[in-house]
This record gives sequence, C-alpha cells and structure tokens, in this order.
Amino acid sequence: MQKLTGKENMAIGLMLFALFFGAGNMIFPPALGQAAGSNVWGAILGFLITGVGLPLLGVTAIALAGENLEVLAGRISPKFGILFTIVMYLAIGPFFGIPRTGTVAFEIGIKPFLSENLLNNGLSLFIFTIFFFAVTFYLSLNPSKLVDRIGKIMTPALLVVLGILVFKGITSPMGEFSAPTEAYQTTPFFKGFIEGYLTLDAIAALVFGIVVINAIKERGITNKKAIAAATIKSGLIAAAGLAIVYISLGYLGATSLTAVGEQANGGALTTAIAYQLFGITGNVLLGLAILFATLTTSVGLVSAAAGYFSKLLPKVSYPVFVGIFSIFSLSVANVGLSQLISITLPVLMVIYPLAITLIAISFAHKYFNGYSEVYAGGIIGAFLISVVDGFATAGFPVQAITEVYSLLPLYSVGIGWLFPAIIGSVIGFAIAKLKGKTVENVNNLNEI
Repeated sequence: MQKLTGKENMAIGLMLFALFFGAGNMIFPPALGQAAGSNVWGAILGFLITGVGLPLLGVTAIALAGENLEVLAGRISPKFGILFTIVMYLAIGPFFGIPRTGTVAFEIGIKPFLSENLLNNGLSLFIFTIFFFAVTFYLSLNPSKLVDRIGKIMTPALLVVLGILVFKGITSPMGEFSAPTEAYQTTPFFKGFIEGYLTLDAIAALVFGIVVINAIKERGITNKKAIAAATIKSGLIAAAGLAIVYISLGYLGATSLTAVGEQANGGALTTAIAYQLFGITGNVLLGLAILFATLTTSVGLVSAAAGYFSKLLPKVSYPVFVGIFSIFSLSVANVGLSQLISITLPVLMVIYPLAITLIAISFAHKYFNGYSEVYAGGIIGAFLISVVDGFATAGFPVQAITEVYSLLPLYSVGIGWLFPAIIGSVIGFAIAKLKGKTVENVNNLNEI
C-alpha cells in the first residue's frame, strides 16, 4: 500500500499546523486563560475540542469524501455543492479571511512600533499591506513549494518564537491563577467549547483539506485510502501542535492578571504579556510570530481559493486568480480590522453552523446509506436558526423571532442550531425511507 514516510507526514503536518494557526488563534487562548483563571484547565479542554478537534474532523471529512468541499457538499445536490463551496471560499477567503491576515499582522506586529502621526492617515497600513500581499502573491504562485516553504521553514521559526515566550512565562510566572470571571465560574468547559469554534477553523479545514490532499498526491500517493490515511496522520500532527500551543498560551493568560491587568481584547493582552516577559524585545518576538502566523494562513487561503476557482472557471488561469485575490484582499484590508469584522461577521454567523453540520453528518454517511435527504434536512435545520442569528448580528430587527428561538436548548450560548440540525437529519432520513430509497439507488456521488 502506498504511504508517506515519517518525514513527509511531519512536513505536511507542520504545513497544516501553520495554515490553521493564524493570528486569531494566537490571541484567543491567552484571553480565555485570563478570564477563566483558576478554571483554566476545564475551559482549555472545551476549547481544544472545538478549536482543535473540529478542524481535524473537517480535514478528515474532506479526505474521506475523496476530493474536496464541492464533492462533500454535493452530497445534497451538485448545484448546492458548487454554491456552498463558492460561498465558503469567498467568505473565509478574499471577503474576510485573507484581508484579516494582513490587517491583524499590522495591528499587532507593526502598529505598536509606530508613532501616532504615522497611524493617523492610514498610509502606513497601506504600505504594509502592499508588502504583505506581494509576499503572499509570490508564495502562492507555486503551490507545489508550499510544504517546503511553510512546513520546513516558516513553521519551525514560528514555533521557536512562541517557545521562547512560553518558556519564559512558565519558568518565571507572572503571577498566580486569578479568580475566574462570571462566565467561567459554573461551566468553564462549555464556555471554552463555544470560544473554540468561534476561531472559525472548522470552515478553514474544509478549505485547507484540498491543499493537504494535493501535497500528498505530489508525493506519488494516488490510492484514495492511502490519501485519507496520510491526511489523518498529518492532521493528528497539526492537532498535537495546536493543542500544545493553546495549553501554553492559556496558562500564560491565566497567570497574567496581576502583572498586566485586564485588557480590552486578546490582542492587547498578548502584546502586554510579551512586553511583561521581555520588554520591547518581547513585542518584537510577538510581532515576528504574528507575521509568520498570518502570512502562512494568507498563503494557504489564497492558494486554496485560486486553485478552486481556476478549476471552476478554467478560462481564467491559477496565477490570474492569485493576483485577483491578492489585490482584492489588499483593498479590503485597508478598511481597517474593526470595520472588516463588523461587515463580514453576520455572514460567518450564518455559514459556520452549516459547516459543522456538514462535517458531523459526513461521519455517519455509511450508516444512513448516504441519503441526500439526511444532509439536506440537517443543513436546513441549522440554517433556519443560523440565518436569523446572522440578521441579528447585522442589526436587523428580528427580536420577535429570537425570542421564540430562545426556547431552543443551548440557544442562549450560541448553538441553538444544534437540535434543529439533528431533528432535520432525522426527518430527512424518514423522507428518504418513505421514498423507498435503497442502497442501490443512492446516487454514486454519495458513496465513499
């Protein structure tokens, strides 16, 4: 049976780790740690399940589907597969995810070192994003080099930077664990669980899955089962790396309150911790780590999006799409981080539950004979709730609906879509049975 060597699995695993580990992932665990205080370990465990477990399941789901997100989503219908994939790529790609990498890199890695005069006119952000997306463009032009450039060079550099910060924080603790805030006093695990899936890495997993599969194929692996096995092994390596980093950063946050006080957000807290540990050198180290994290994520997103759209629209070449997405992302990034989030967050509120639902159902695929009605029922159930959450986030007057939805289990903690998704899948299965479907007449697209 075809298989990768241990060194090849490690290289691809490190690449996947780097693609997942964006700047947001670096600032969420310290913030969680400070808020959870003495309950940090329960909160981190919940965070790991959704911040590490879900992305691993997402990449695995793509590998088991045998191709990409379009094939997986196409189990509902081919047209839905294309539409869903386009929406996902645009949302986490040029409309939000890619621009955010450049903006966050500037906010944390560059902005602290600039004077107010340089920040007021926005020119410094513009100059930085030109440089940032020029590098992204160059690295994304040759995706066959992605493993070598990211997995073997950038990722070890990122880990060294983080390792220095974490080692100092553990050997010379900033303080004792603080008392947990109200949100983490009674159900720290569940609160951490929610915070973990808000990293949006479950969506990223569906996008990055094809990058990993292509990297495996480039090493001569063609058998579907071998590709799936290699993907899972590489995913476990990435998951282990993420878990170690999250636990370490969570610990730093939990011991930081007396030393740096409460901060406005995770970015400010991470910056304050770095300064507390190493002074201005700490900020430089943090800036380097942020730059590596955001750049690798940017390259991964541009490569994945350009690869998909060049196949969807073959008259437009891959390099042209790389250029389009890089330039478009540069333009969007210059609206500023806060405005960018406010514009795109409602869309993410709608599609994130759909991604989780699709991933979860795919693992039970064989047990319900791959009926498209099961997938459709689950997606519809989740969508009926998530679309209202999206409108509410955007400020639309939907209070009358949300008051009704508040009766749903877990709605108050942000996952009210869970039970409707389950019920929808059950209804879909019943409909398929009523139609008289059997294993033999299920569309071949739904077979693994």
